[in-house]
Amino acid sequence: MESEGDRCSSGESCNPDVVCEKHLFKSELSECLVQLACSHHHCAFPLHQNELCIWNTATAQPLRLSGHLYSISAVSFGSKINPLLVCSASRECVIVWNIDECTQKVQEGLTPQGIVIGTLLGTVLHVRFSPDDQQVAVCAGSRIYMLSAKNEDILAELDGHLAPVTAAEFCTWEKNMLISVSEDRTFKVWDYFTGQLIYQSGVLTAFPLLSLLIDEENKQIITGCAEGQLWIFSLISDHNYRCVAHINLKKEQEKFCNKVWKSGKEIGEGQNTSKFCKTNNMRPEGSVETSLPILLIEHCDFLVCFRNQENIYPALNTSYFWIGSSTGLFIINLANFELEAFLSYKDYSNLSIRFARSCALTRKAVNGKVLCLITSMFEGIIALLEVNVPALVRTQQSDFLLCGNENSLLVIARCSLLTNSPLCKGLKKTMKEPSNKTLGVKSTVKDQPLVFHCKIKSSGYTAAPRMTMFSPNNNLKKNEVSKWKTSCKCKNKEYPLESYPPIKYEKEISVTCKPTPIFCVQYSGDGEMLACGLADKTVLIFNSNLTDTYNVFSGHDGAVNSVGWSHDKKWLVSASEDRTLRVWSVCNNEPALILGKEKFHKTVRFAQFYFIDAFILLCCGAEFHLLSFHLDTTKDDLKRYKQRSVCKLVQKFPMASTMEITSLSAVNDFYSYIVLTAGSNRALEVFDLNAGCSTAVIPEVHTRSVHQICQNKGSSFSTQPEAYNLFMTTAAGDGIKLWDLRTLRCERRFEGHSSRSYPCGISVSPCGRFIATGSDDKCAYIYEMRSSTFSHKLGGHTESVINVAFSPSSPELTTATLDGKLQLFLP
Repeated sequence: MESEGDRCSSGESCNPDVVCEKHLFKSELSECLVQLACSHHHCAFPLHQNELCIWNTATAQPLRLSGHLYSISAVSFGSKINPLLVCSASRECVIVWNIDECTQKVQEGLTPQGIVIGTLLGTVLHVRFSPDDQQVAVCAGSRIYMLSAKNEDILAELDGHLAPVTAAEFCTWEKNMLISVSEDRTFKVWDYFTGQLIYQSGVLTAFPLLSLLIDEENKQIITGCAEGQLWIFSLISDHNYRCVAHINLKKEQEKFCNKVWKSGKEIGEGQNTSKFCKTNNMRPEGSVETSLPILLIEHCDFLVCFRNQENIYPALNTSYFWIGSSTGLFIINLANFELEAFLSYKDYSNLSIRFARSCALTRKAVNGKVLCLITSMFEGIIALLEVNVPALVRTQQSDFLLCGNENSLLVIARCSLLTNSPLCKGLKKTMKEPSNKTLGVKSTVKDQPLVFHCKIKSSGYTAAPRMTMFSPNNNLKKNEVSKWKTSCKCKNKEYPLESYPPIKYEKEISVTCKPTPIFCVQYSGDGEMLACGLADKTVLIFNSNLTDTYNVFSGHDGAVNSVGWSHDKKWLVSASEDRTLRVWSVCNNEPALILGKEKFHKTVRFAQFYFIDAFILLCCGAEFHLLSFHLDTTKDDLKRYKQRSVCKLVQKFPMASTMEITSLSAVNDFYSYIVLTAGSNRALEVFDLNAGCSTAVIPEVHTRSVHQICQNKGSSFSTQPEAYNLFMTTAAGDGIKLWDLRTLRCERRFEGHSSRSYPCGISVSPCGRFIATGSDDKCAYIYEMRSSTFSHKLGGHTESVINVAFSPSSPELTTATLDGKLQLFLP
């Protein structure tokens, strides 16, 4: 054994403070994969095949333990610190050692001895102590032996895998539960007390499963295979071990390195980026692409590492874990399933090992540093590394979660309007106000005494005709406003923030006689009305309990893409495939404003009121328009079909490097300068309309174009100022992502629903606790904001659910389907 002291790397392109080689040991290792172990102040590994070495990291002194005749293939520390136990296994025996007793015997000049708890079990690939250190799970061949940690006694034998078992973990919150993975590419859940198999998964991949970790905080298991694939499964009792996420480590590494390289290029700090990151997409001809076998999955003390770091604020309430591979170490964010940092062994020239065969990590960090034990794939050497986590992250993410930056974006307007702001210009424009004179005549004719010196009744010629021409004929039932308001008296004055999610089916209606897709739904601000845009060119307004149709708007010549309520609930704006925009009065079925095809060269995908009804925002092609307007529903008797409403273009805002804006979102309930747009180039762009320019671009938000941006706007019945900076995006086949405007980072990812065939809509509850989404499997799903897997699945639909909407005033959810049906759900 040889120790070469501290060897700090000084790679040409890397920060020497990131990783330090503390010690190097020369040892002959067995040809098979060896399980190494790291504890708080100890590391355990085989030395010269059949000798166990316990290295004390505090005193830098080795403790050598002999007792095996054949090569040691697995080592594991106990769960408790006092006494600290270690188990070593070879094909002829399994031994448990007490570190304190062995150290004392060595100091007394005696030969330390362990307790043999198993003999002739076969080739052992993995051992693990139970949480109370009373039992040891030994993975030998295709079986798992439950052994007593105090004497040689086989308590149970778990037989069911078809190939060697590579890892096993105890579930701490479920009594007698053990989970195992195997080279047969499945995982199994056991009751090790009775020896019964509780659950068996299907075949996950074409490659052997090598590693396993149980996430106690989120009650999940994480397993990885030899080809760099990760799976996360839920262990919550009623989730039936469903898959929460699937991560391709190779793709995540490429995406992360491209992002680091681009950010380093922009700020001129390319010297801090990895060589791999720079040359990843320019691989030399004749080079070999290496695989990323998942050798280790371990908890990462990420938040503790940044506790005393200035200007760095990692996401709270988020779990992180280490991935150990043959080429380096990765830190994965368990909320958004993305890489936070990556350490490549070959980027550090003074590291002795470039490719690892086995690795182990300490779970707890000390002063932001963790110890990593790796063995070489090609040489008989073992290296003990010290990794500085904050330094690693800082070199790769210079803008890492600077949420304390005073220049960070906020949804709520925090300064007054600039004099040159497009919003200020639009508000200052004097729109032509209607005349005080009676419409249609030059002078006012009143009922007043004339020749007869008494009041006479006017002939009525100056009054507008009472017949409404070209009104659509429909047989839908309509009630008076007063009667409709009477039915809605039960609305809550304040939204119940601690209510249960609306998961109980209440009722269903068909909006038309024949199946017609409902492309958009939106509640009014008071929650009393629901507007629906249909594929049959109409807009319908229902009361919130779906009992009556309040109004029907006809006039569009194409499918209605979007509908939006005004802040005062008096107006409704709709956009259609016919390249027109219409503003409707809720109490009248004729449009107050029409912007025709001559105004737009492409389809208007989305339109909404903005800045508390001061403007209209709409997206057309690769730009969005800011319009100022004045609405006037009165009619001129001589020119009664000429609209008196006025609308003027304030400014157009082009989105960079895209062919079409696919989604747009802004807040209308309070003053906000921020407008979010998503384009066909898969990017998301943030505009500040006070400054009148684009302020940030997030590239590759999803693997496909974003079809909806959903902001957490709250409602007039509930306020959540901090949560207003959160927004969600969704794309076909790529789940839902939660973003923070202050950091422009994805904070969480929601997967589990199916949305590959149709662009399914999403909605956030006014309390900010739940997210609802449609799905093409004829169900709607509800996620809790702090969980990446869905909590409820709402079935009973007859077609794909393509839109959902939460009521702003009460915990109600309405779903809309492809065949034109609305369903109402209550808590």
